Amino acid sequence: MAKDEHNQAAEQHENAAKAHRSAAEHHGKGDHAKGKEHADSAKQHSQSAHRHSEQAHAKSQQQK
Repeated sequence: MAKDEHNQAAEQHENAAKAHRSAAEHHGKGDHAKGKEHADSAKQHSQSAHRHSEQAHAKSQQQK
């Protein structure tokens, strides 16, 4: 169902935003190793959100 994909995409976007904020905080404190760790996590969540968004769009198009 497209709604489920949209919800999963939204959840992944929120997770990516949290990871980005955490990365910025760690970089700001000079902890670049932790900052990179969180930045990598943000990237993974962003890519997952993109995949779910594409799947939601495809399912929405099928329902027309």
